[in-house]
Amino acid sequence: MAKDPRLARFNLKGFNKPKRTPKHKTKSHMVLARDKSGQTKLIRFGQQGVSGAGKNPKTPAQKARRKSFLARHAKGIKKGVMSGSFWSAKVKW
Repeated sequence: MAKDPRLARFNLKGFNKPKRTPKHKTKSHMVLARDKSGQTKLIRFGQQGVSGAGKNPKTPAQKARRKSFLARHAKGIKKGVMSGSFWSAKVKW
């Protein structure tokens, strides 16, 4: 299989490896996602300038934010690596 030209164009390390995009106008991260069937898709995700509550939220407010996010995006997260919700939950939340 030939190497995808988008890896070099966007200076990505490989498939399914997210990268921060600090100069992008609206999105904070991007990833060139590849599923088991070999299909690839460039996904930009995450709101620029907003941080998630993290994997181990400390305060009750952070715990509530994380719980709300995961509930709100549960359907998209279930779709797997080809959805922005999945990557946002994995990287930012």
